[in-house]
Amino acid sequence: MLLERAKNILLTEADAIKDLVSKLDESFIKAVNVLKNTKGRIICTGMGKPGLIARKIAATIASTGSQSFYVHPAETIHGDIGMFHPEDTVLLLSYSGETQEIIQMLPLIKTIGCTLIAMTGNMTSTLAKYSDIVLDVSVEKEACSMGLAPSSSSTASLAMGDALAITLYEEKGFTSTDFARLHPGGNLGKKLLLKVSDIMRDFENTPKIQESESLQKATSLISSYKTGTVIIVDDKGFLKGIVTDGDLRRSLLEENDLLNCPIKKVMTKDPIYIHSDDLAVEALRLIKANKIDELPVLNSQKKLTGLVDVQDLLDVGVL
Repeated sequence: MLLERAKNILLTEADAIKDLVSKLDESFIKAVNVLKNTKGRIICTGMGKPGLIARKIAATIASTGSQSFYVHPAETIHGDIGMFHPEDTVLLLSYSGETQEIIQMLPLIKTIGCTLIAMTGNMTSTLAKYSDIVLDVSVEKEACSMGLAPSSSSTASLAMGDALAITLYEEKGFTSTDFARLHPGGNLGKKLLLKVSDIMRDFENTPKIQESESLQKATSLISSYKTGTVIIVDDKGFLKGIVTDGDLRRSLLEENDLLNCPIKKVMTKDPIYIHSDDLAVEALRLIKANKIDELPVLNSQKKLTGLVDVQDLLDVGVL
């Protein structure tokens, strides 16, 4: 019984979101264009549960490249209206459109000259009449069994806010790299801001050898550097090949004089590599796609400058 009630609540709220699709019209397009061309800030506001949704919308808009913040409606009539300027756009949430604190701030907003976008469930409300653009977020019923607690209406407003915020940043050309710059402390920031040069093992700590040397020396280098590979370079430092511990194991079955076998005979020529100024996430992609553990790192002159190992990616949380 309890699970059935929970399922019905979720289905009711899901239906509320689906119903928004048919309500989208030219008003939504106008709202996005106004937000996109706002020269000032996008100020989000609302009382009670709509106010909590407004806070979230403001946070999403701010984290995706537009200046936005939340203001409590009751505080606007006690001095915070000074935060509003004519070039700002106000996104105001009120399901009834008749909340007292909302009604009190409407003349102030219009006097200042802000563009007003409303999200409401009452298209004939005072809020709707005062607004330049009105977005319909009305729902057939609340998920609350008493029909009292904001539930479906809150979910619908939140979804409409996401539609606005996401469409806005897409229209502005906001990229995943831009997102990472605003979220440097998160995993996404690490993946999109860290470069190979930030995590690689430098030239001095990279096992390297010339192709005229023997497998014995290559084996010794792999052991001493505690990596699974040794990089083959010429006398000018250009990449010639790579030998992995897997190559060494296969050579045991094929070579009679393994220790004296020239490295050139068993190395992989033209190995996959990455540049030092590439993103660490690209190194991860290459390692996964090619089912390898290490990548030689080259500089802009295509000379060996280091090595990136799958463990290096693990250590910094990219993997």
